Amino acid sequence: MADTLWRLSRFRNLWAAQTLSLLGTQVTLIAFPLVVLLMGGSPADVALLWAVEFLPVLLLGLPAGAWVERLPLRPVLLVSDAARTAALLVVPVAWWLDVLSLPVLFAVAFVVGVGTLFFDVAQMSYLPALVAEDQLAEGNAKLEGSRAVAQLGGPTMGGFLVAAVSAPVAVLLDALSYAASFVFLLFVRGGAEKAPVAERAGLWKEVGEGVAYVARHPLLRPLALCDAAANLAFAAVLALQVFYGSEVLDLSPAEIGIVLAVGNAGGLLGAVLSGVLARRVRPGLLLLGSIAVFSVGAAMLPLARGPVGFGAGLFVVYVGVVLYNVVQLTMRQTITPEWLMGRVNATLRFVEWGTLPLGAAVAGLLVAPVGMRGVLWLAAGVCALSILPPLLSPVRSLRDTSTGDPSVGAGAR
Repeated sequence: MADTLWRLSRFRNLWAAQTLSLLGTQVTLIAFPLVVLLMGGSPADVALLWAVEFLPVLLLGLPAGAWVERLPLRPVLLVSDAARTAALLVVPVAWWLDVLSLPVLFAVAFVVGVGTLFFDVAQMSYLPALVAEDQLAEGNAKLEGSRAVAQLGGPTMGGFLVAAVSAPVAVLLDALSYAASFVFLLFVRGGAEKAPVAERAGLWKEVGEGVAYVARHPLLRPLALCDAAANLAFAAVLALQVFYGSEVLDLSPAEIGIVLAVGNAGGLLGAVLSGVLARRVRPGLLLLGSIAVFSVGAAMLPLARGPVGFGAGLFVVYVGVVLYNVVQLTMRQTITPEWLMGRVNATLRFVEWGTLPLGAAVAGLLVAPVGMRGVLWLAAGVCALSILPPLLSPVRSLRDTSTGDPSVGAGAR
């Protein structure tokens, strides 16, 4: 079973496409803040730039699922990659022409955010069409593993690229990674080209069905609330981590890249552990345990006094985050009806990612009054509170991700 999916060329190409695009994205995670720094920007500017990238979730997140269900899935992925490639190419070109400005960066970030939103919703709906149901957990673990691999290598590569050839050139690598992802997606064959759909009842009525399904479901609702709170906290960490390393811990770009890579190695460990633990630990307990792990990691970040503590905190955070993501995503894909898959994914992305721009913007505003360590302490507190919705719900006693609680099926529909 362990090698089954590697024999499927359609899955291998999807995995390669995601890995390449995520690798470039991790490079930009360092490069974008340092581009702002080169332009004389502040931590608040970086946080606002990060918020703008996730603003499309608030503006388009809910109807995105219904739109994706109306369209062939692979072309949605291809157009998303093409749009992100074109947008990111603007940064190095504008830099070389000496016309790069914060408004230009904000526009680029917004287009990249739109592409990422549609790619993510379509990809989550596409995987169940490419593999059998009993392969979903393995597929999600491998895709999360690719995310961890990209997060492991990308920051180190980004840090050294910024040091060697400048931040704008590093952004160029991200653009090329999306172009490479586009090429691999061209070779994804098989599976459903179009998401299964019910009889059309109007865009907003269909959106409402997806929202209602999540709101009524005794498993999806508490996990959505947990995700919203945790992502509110993670937004602050992600928006400020490069500036925290540079301005508070006095690290160089190369050192920051190494620290982020060491931290992200925790994601690779989390992906590996997800397969082992899923066979031995009840899903409900595994979900709660993963939340506790990433909350402990978040509390380690403001305690850091150097690169070792900073990297260790990020390592623990990503172990918990990836472990949580694999378990809850597999459950989501198996308990959601095919005809609602796109809308449920979009609804949950709206709830989960909708807090990201808010968290990033608030973090930027709080830096001046409470300092970067103060913001990270607040983020750690919110992370700890995120365990309450699943802890006080049927999630805590969940025994099977494929069906959930036997009493859930009919009532949630």
